[in-house]
Amino acid sequence: MSGGAGGSERPEERQRFPPPGKSLPISALRQNGLLQALVRGAGQPTGAEVSEELRRAQEEWEAVEEIQSGLGGTAAGAAPPISFNEALQYFQTADLSECRKKVQATARRQGLAALLHFLFGPPRLQPQLQGERELALAMAQCGLDDNERVHMRILQTIYKKLTRSRLGCPRYGAHWEELGFQGADPGTDLRGTGMLGLMQMLYFVMDSQTLPLAQEIFQLSQHETQNFPFCIMSVNITRIVLQALREERLSRECNRRQQVIAVLNDLYAAAFLQLYRVWKWQHKTVADSGFLLKELELSTKKKPKQLLKSLEAYVNQNPAAAGLQQPSPPSGSRAGEEIDFTGVCDLQVELEGEARLI
Repeated sequence: MSGGAGGSERPEERQRFPPPGKSLPISALRQNGLLQALVRGAGQPTGAEVSEELRRAQEEWEAVEEIQSGLGGTAAGAAPPISFNEALQYFQTADLSECRKKVQATARRQGLAALLHFLFGPPRLQPQLQGERELALAMAQCGLDDNERVHMRILQTIYKKLTRSRLGCPRYGAHWEELGFQGADPGTDLRGTGMLGLMQMLYFVMDSQTLPLAQEIFQLSQHETQNFPFCIMSVNITRIVLQALREERLSRECNRRQQVIAVLNDLYAAAFLQLYRVWKWQHKTVADSGFLLKELELSTKKKPKQLLKSLEAYVNQNPAAAGLQQPSPPSGSRAGEEIDFTGVCDLQVELEGEARLI
């Protein structure tokens, strides 16, 4: 019928609404005049009814945006970024008993190696710092859990800070490969470092002093010829730092500062800074990564104080002290040497005695 009030559709109405069963993107919905009027309260009764309608409309928009973010019904994508301290407080109060059972706090040594370590090795960590050390090791045994809101907020914050995006992203997808994970699920790349690997990335991008460095490194990782998987490299550095902790290489610095996790984070950033300088100025590529990581491991274990001083100089913006000049080539490097990139699960760490990374 064509004569009734509702019998005909105006062209603009047909354009505004899709056919039944066809979805419409959020951006298109936002342009819909009827929905805009509902959100603004235009043409609605005054008084309590208006407030109620506006409240409902706002809740519906928030729900739709959460679904649009692709996070499987959670609000992590729409949640504000999480700070490192807030995330750390979560782990300090969370039940990590199952993770703690898997922890081997120190590297095992036997025979001559044990005697030499006792006589000439670094000092032991002071008793009051043991709890913080155990927390760090427990976080390294804690896997990424989709049901833990804090875990998802950490992941989303890293994504937003590195990409400089205001929007969240799906929990799974190719966008994680663009950040430098090996596949669509970042959780599969955290074996050996667990949530400590993500926590150190979070520290890197949320600390105002290290964020510029993190963004510079991420930018280099996207270079046409010098590109490398940023997040995989980050996890490898966390593994190196974690092993240095287990071998008691950091005890002297931890005792001096009366901190453990802060020392771990600073050493992580310092090691990444060292790798960045060598990679950028010596025009390294993925083929050099395995050798560079081994060199970095040696520096981290044998000269942690030197690395930390370099980071301190960098954040204080002192180019001369920071050694911003081109570094000398690492010993033993050979031009044109083909070395496969070391994945997070492939890194072979050379340890003393029977020490192994958990």
